[in-house]
Amino acid sequence: MEACYPQLSPRFAEFLRQLDGRKVAVIGHARPDGDCIGSQVALARVLRARGHAVVCLNLDPVPRRLRFLAGDLAFLRPAQFTADDHVAIFVDCADHDRAGAELKARFPAPLAAIDHHLSNGGFARHNFIDPASAATAEILAGLLLDNGLPVDAPTAEALYVGVLTDTGQFRFPSTSVRTFRLAAELLARGADPARAGYELYERETVGGLRLLERFLASLRLECGGRVCLGVLPDGVFAETGSLPEDTEGMVDHARAIDGVDIGGLIEERADGIKASLRAKEPVYRVDLIAAQFNGGGHACAAGLNVPGERIATFYPRLVAAIAQQLRTVDGARR
Repeated sequence: MEACYPQLSPRFAEFLRQLDGRKVAVIGHARPDGDCIGSQVALARVLRARGHAVVCLNLDPVPRRLRFLAGDLAFLRPAQFTADDHVAIFVDCADHDRAGAELKARFPAPLAAIDHHLSNGGFARHNFIDPASAATAEILAGLLLDNGLPVDAPTAEALYVGVLTDTGQFRFPSTSVRTFRLAAELLARGADPARAGYELYERETVGGLRLLERFLASLRLECGGRVCLGVLPDGVFAETGSLPEDTEGMVDHARAIDGVDIGGLIEERADGIKASLRAKEPVYRVDLIAAQFNGGGHACAAGLNVPGERIATFYPRLVAAIAQQLRTVDGARR
């Protein structure tokens, strides 16, 4: 197979040589998803096989649907990590803040970052960033295979899950020929698509379905039907018997409505607002909308957090920002 990342892979090989003998903390973002956990697991396993002492760190716990990937790897929260001699590699973090304030403060100068977000300007000493890639796991798979590093079945499965989830099961515009080539190679090395599909998509909980019911009932069309937004008020998790991780993929229901260009999920918490935005076409650049609220992400998928805000005041601000973006896109198309 020809090199997947001819520009990044030689730098990655040199980086690994410089890393020899170091203890490593592989850090993912808050509210970790399949690409985050899959990338952490894969990188940690490869580094451990090379003789490194490795720990995975996240602000939030590994989601129920993704625990099958972790195996015997140590996944710790910030308060559980007491060592001070590890170097940090951030994966799937669009910026330094995405890991959370505690981990940012603990590792103010990350050694490396591996990421695919369009908004990532490079916050580590060594940055392996490719916004054209569908997933961080796609980049990592390519870097490992390009350099002939050992990818066993559990590592292949973790990378496959990262690619599968961040491509929306190979449906999103970022899915490329390279994505499928790498996915096929991961299957050849032991990834099990049937097992991954079952763990990810066939283990619903009653609480999760009740949460989805609340979200669907809240959907509102805006901007002449081109935008669909749904809200989850503070306290809804306790009311439905669900968890924050049950919101994963929920925003896609808003985007999937015929005629809708941009879908959104606004989640109200005690300390502020968390929102996710999804677009059907990259031209809508929802990352630019999120950036107006100190968020970021991809052209078709972005997120944001606004401390101290409530749904009642944030909702009209978001609608106004989206409406302006639609006008900008429409004007450019004329």
